[in-house]
Amino acid sequence: MSSGTRMLLHACCGPCSLEPTRIFAQEGAEFSIHYANSNIFPPEEYEHRLATLKEHVCNPQNIELIEGDYDPSAWEREVAIYGTDREARCRACYRLRFEETAREAKKQGFDTISTTLTISPYQLTDIILEELEAAAARHGLNADARDFRDRYQEATRISREKGMYRQNYCGCRFSDAEAAAEREERRAARRAAREAELAAHADERAAAEAERARTRAEKQ
Repeated sequence: MSSGTRMLLHACCGPCSLEPTRIFAQEGAEFSIHYANSNIFPPEEYEHRLATLKEHVCNPQNIELIEGDYDPSAWEREVAIYGTDREARCRACYRLRFEETAREAKKQGFDTISTTLTISPYQLTDIILEELEAAAARHGLNADARDFRDRYQEATRISREKGMYRQNYCGCRFSDAEAAAEREERRAARRAAREAELAAHADERAAAEAERARTRAEKQ
């Protein structure tokens, strides 16, 4: 990032913000955080993530936090219409949030926008970067479009060490249901693997039991 720029960094949550904010601060960037996430459901989850972001990222580093409008109705109107089509839904969701960040940046005199979303390997990184650059272009801003995925493991380690709240779904009601289904699939796969292993050794166990029975009979 060139010197003299002011960046508004869209942040999705505390754990995902740890490494991007450290990197930008290390580079000497002047930036504030924008928490614009009308996708998060339910409202209690939104507040929990915001509180975690403040406690573990903004307050310790003295980073200004600008909270966007929490407007789930806008998200339902512009994003939820894509339903279970994940790619279309996520693209619309990124667009909605980055548009809000770009408007806020323009309003407050920032010249660059960026996002912490790319640290997650579970996000659609290429689409994130496309929508970030598009939002910046629409408002005459620069986009610091970085892929932070190589910092995910480190961010995970630090967030666990700090005892930070770590959510188990992206944020919206669709992702919550999808994540729950994926967790159940993994549990079912583990159960099936255990059952297959038990079945594979059933003959061995039967033979061993027969040998023990024969030995007992001989002793008697």
